[in-house]
Amino acid sequence: MTQKHYHFVGVAGIGISALARYYKKFGNIITASDWQEDESIKSLRKEGINTTIWVDENNLPIDSDMVIYSNAHINHPEVLRAKSLGIKTLTYPEALAEIVNIKKCIAITGTHGKSTTTAMLGVILAGSKVGSSVVVGTKVPQLNNSNFYFEDSPYFTIEACEYKRAFLAYHPFITVITNIDLDHLDYYRDLEDYISAFQSLINQTSGYVIYDMDNENAQKLDFSQTKAKPIRVNHKGYYNSLTPTALRGASPKGRGEEGFVLFPPMNLQVPGDHLLFDAKLAFVVGEILKLDTTYIIKKLESYTGCWRRSEIIRTTKNGNILMSDYGHHPTEIHLTLDAIAEKYAHKKLFVIFQPHQHSRTRELLHDFEIAFDAVDSLIIPDIYFSRDSDEDVAYMTTERFVETLKNRYSFIQNGNGLRNTLESIQKYDRENPNSSIILLLWAGDIDTLRYEII
Repeated sequence: MTQKHYHFVGVAGIGISALARYYKKFGNIITASDWQEDESIKSLRKEGINTTIWVDENNLPIDSDMVIYSNAHINHPEVLRAKSLGIKTLTYPEALAEIVNIKKCIAITGTHGKSTTTAMLGVILAGSKVGSSVVVGTKVPQLNNSNFYFEDSPYFTIEACEYKRAFLAYHPFITVITNIDLDHLDYYRDLEDYISAFQSLINQTSGYVIYDMDNENAQKLDFSQTKAKPIRVNHKGYYNSLTPTALRGASPKGRGEEGFVLFPPMNLQVPGDHLLFDAKLAFVVGEILKLDTTYIIKKLESYTGCWRRSEIIRTTKNGNILMSDYGHHPTEIHLTLDAIAEKYAHKKLFVIFQPHQHSRTRELLHDFEIAFDAVDSLIIPDIYFSRDSDEDVAYMTTERFVETLKNRYSFIQNGNGLRNTLESIQKYDRENPNSSIILLLWAGDIDTLRYEII
């Protein structure tokens, strides 16, 4: 690979930072910018990726061969200047597509469970007889505690986001759809429009599509005109075998009828039936690639979790377990909280939840109203602003959200911002020693408090 100069805008993003690491590995010149300093930026600097903290068109080195930016920075001054200078500019999905579309791409998508399933599959494939490079939206301890892993292999495994149909940049050999639950209503018109994006992805998948056959919305996908072979997996532990005859004759119910086989038992270290299902999806990919069953199970049972997915940060000085989870959709919140409550049944569950986007909170409010049944205490510090209209911000305030949920959860509190919320957490920790899980639940900036809760 000829050395080039790549400039990354919004490099703290979990996906785009992986791409910066990829190009750095091959000896390219890497510069980058973002709008604030955080642990991701510090980590990138230690790896030799020079990052400027400032929003200014003059940050752009004019000798850049390509500028890569996240979808959140379309109108960023550095991106606009690059275009005016005739420098090639690509969004993160477009840039990743240039790499993976010349490989046998394995794309993991769905409304939730993408990162965990990608991480699990990465643990299976990395270093196996088939191998795979991996780009995932979290840091995985078993992949050098990174969001990027590279090896010389024909396969490239990626987490593929459905927002703004970004995943349509990819042409996968294998697509895995964890589930389809309506989300991103700031972009998609309705459920039909949302499902149509997944339909478009499977239409451009060449080999196999693995999906949750119990998911009502996934059942609406049409495989009649697709090249890809559908592999249907259900939560009772059955999936249709890979033989052509079984694929044509598989029953959509999958209760063990002809053509379906039962998963071998596995004993995961991570809690929750939803994570067990993610493991089953990853297992099927291993089967398609003809890896030994015993090897696949051993790798899945070695999986210890990943950053921001029921992550145990530390035990506080008062003996409580501090955890972090990226959950922000009501369905994944409900599943995550149930799993934590079941694993730590002898402890109280104190949750600090920061809703992500005023628009999402407004559209999914009814689902949020029933998502916190496993919780003993709940604080809402604020609602994280991202791509929201003035109307949504004015309507869906923190106060309205708290008052709505109070009808079911009388213990909910308005944290009145991050600093006041931190004081509330510290007070709870002091007054309830050795008793609780303290969970930061978020997709915004609430996780920055992890460094101040000692």
